Amino acid sequence: MTAVEERPEAGERRQRRKRDQSERKLGGVYTTLTAWLSRPLADFHLVLALTGVLTCIGIVMVLSASSVSSVDPATGAGVYSQFKKHLVFVLTGTVVFWIGLRLPLKRTRALSSMAVLICLLMLALVLTPLGSAGGGAQRWFVIGSFSVQPVEFTKVALALWGAHVLVTKYNVLHQWRHMLVPVVPVALLMFALVMAQPNLSGTITLGVVLLSLLWFAGAPKRLFAVLLGGGLAGVVVLALTASYRASRVLSFLSPGADSSSAGYQALQAKYALADGGLFGKGLGQGPSKWAYLPNVQNDFIFAVIGEELGFIGCIVVISLFVGLAIVGLRIATRNLDPWIRIVAGTLTVFTVSQAGINIGYVVGLLPVTGVTLPLISAGGTSLWVTMFLMGVLANAARHEPESVSALRSQGPGKFGRLLRLPAPEVYRPPTRRRGSGRSGTPRRDRPSARGARSGQSAERRRAAPDYGRRSSRRGTT
Repeated sequence: MTAVEERPEAGERRQRRKRDQSERKLGGVYTTLTAWLSRPLADFHLVLALTGVLTCIGIVMVLSASSVSSVDPATGAGVYSQFKKHLVFVLTGTVVFWIGLRLPLKRTRALSSMAVLICLLMLALVLTPLGSAGGGAQRWFVIGSFSVQPVEFTKVALALWGAHVLVTKYNVLHQWRHMLVPVVPVALLMFALVMAQPNLSGTITLGVVLLSLLWFAGAPKRLFAVLLGGGLAGVVVLALTASYRASRVLSFLSPGADSSSAGYQALQAKYALADGGLFGKGLGQGPSKWAYLPNVQNDFIFAVIGEELGFIGCIVVISLFVGLAIVGLRIATRNLDPWIRIVAGTLTVFTVSQAGINIGYVVGLLPVTGVTLPLISAGGTSLWVTMFLMGVLANAARHEPESVSALRSQGPGKFGRLLRLPAPEVYRPPTRRRGSGRSGTPRRDRPSARGARSGQSAERRRAAPDYGRRSSRRGTT
């Protein structure tokens, strides 16, 4: 065989060798990632990382987007006035995150009923002269230079209290009247109070919370068909009964018909995204914040991300929210406590759906609403609420069986010592009385007897009460 005939075979062998090396590298990366995700507290660390990264992106983008609109010669406000205000909300939101992380989940569940009553009272009081009106709506309490929006607190209160009611009535949820009462009537009362402000976007997000609660509680699919049909009909009626909402819908259906008034923001947002291209114009170089796009630091901050960071920046932000959805649903599936499962799933769907609505109307897939981008848009109440529910989600991650076993046997770890976090409690299912199945009388929510806990999983059996102590002596294996 000549040398000319050997060259193609040698080239094929080199290509095959390179292909095998690349496959081994990919396999090694996949194995390493799988091993890291299977470690205890992996979800807890991921929630901390995603929350921190999204908050840092929000700080940078609010600084860039609000630098022009902050200047007000009449009041003497400088370039950094709105950024400083947002930074104060971030610092106080960090404290709120720590409270949600450190507060025991049993205590959070016990306070949910009182939280719902307080939120209903706030929704009623904001319609009185105590509330502040602006932009054709009355939905804020103004305290000095800060404003508080009660509907933001109502969303989290409904999620926590609704999960508590559904778990308490678990044995009778196969009956529709127990499935719907009292969660649905209370939610409808909230819808009515929020629409009286009026606030259609807040009503839609409350509807997302209600549907998520029923979904993770195991409601039948035909119920969702009825609720979605009724909700869609209600949204259409409400959108067409008010002139400004009807103009938004018409501008969404035909964006170029009214480009100077109702469709102005949507068109300018698309221009900003198109102007950014693949890599963007660079931080602080976007022209849309020069009075071309109103509320650019609040509702349309994703347009600034696309303009200054380009398509790559938009993909990074979307990927972070997709990662948050995966981690949140993973926390919901890995927990044993049904209340934690429903709360983790509901809060995850609520946060990610809010981000989807904001990104959807910025890119032109949905009509323009007033939903902010979680952890990124400038805002006070919405940022506090999002930081609190992220703390609750991280707290739920610490209650996974593997995490409970590791924290109670090996100590709190670096983050636990730094944040002074208490040891999570081992979940013990309530006692199942004779004849207390789905069709029998509801079981009481109390810890099971010692003899009834013999069938628990190995993770719960390994959980030791000596929190913070070493599991073995020094020098022993």
